[in-house]
Amino acid sequence: MGNNNEVFRREPEEKLFTDYAKDRSTENRNKIVSAYMHLPEILSRKFVNRGVEYDDLFQVASLALIKAAERYDPERGVKFASFATPTIVGEIKRYFRDKAPTIKIPRRIYETYQVISEAREKLNQSLQRPPRIDEIAGAAGMTGESVLEIMESWNAYNIRSFDQMAYEEDDVELHEMIGIEDPGYEKIENSDFLERNRVKLSDGEKEFIRMRFASEMTQKQIAEKIGVSQMYISRLEKKILAKYKKSFQM
Repeated sequence: MGNNNEVFRREPEEKLFTDYAKDRSTENRNKIVSAYMHLPEILSRKFVNRGVEYDDLFQVASLALIKAAERYDPERGVKFASFATPTIVGEIKRYFRDKAPTIKIPRRIYETYQVISEAREKLNQSLQRPPRIDEIAGAAGMTGESVLEIMESWNAYNIRSFDQMAYEEDDVELHEMIGIEDPGYEKIENSDFLERNRVKLSDGEKEFIRMRFASEMTQKQIAEKIGVSQMYISRLEKKILAKYKKSFQM
């Protein structure tokens, strides 16, 4: 298996996805997955020691890698690793959220947190103010670094479900208390920005914008329609986007 992975990794990324675009077979998809299996391995290890076994996390991350391979579009100009990483991390975090009610806090963290909590409560009463980390560490017989580590670990386990009640006396779930951004505002702002800067473009550039982003044509399709090279279209797109970027920064 190791030798096969090395072969796949040496195969250029462009060829892997070109082959998969031509033939979306399981075999071609598995070549991509095998070439990038290091991503689930690395990302899964970042979430160990949080109440879920590494093997379970790795399985979730591997399935996310497959999803990323199926959704990836190389023509958008983003490296596959950059596209797949947030997809995998997102699936792992979602798994933790779904798994939250069954995650068991390790005994060491539970017992140590109780010591810290008791020390903090006593200091609160004697100092008449919230104690500093070094004061809690001294009272608990620990280092400040250890106190911070336990407190962060406790917060990682003490996850609240969005389906929980926000207040005991009210029949309101937590997710109902979280505001959402109205996408209409952003759409209006974006439309206004595009329209104001569209007048600065030539007729040819406006037609390119229509084909590329309204009709969602690829650079190759536009090049063939206009009768120019794909390199010319690529440069034209960069030129137009640079104009918009400059206007956005002003």
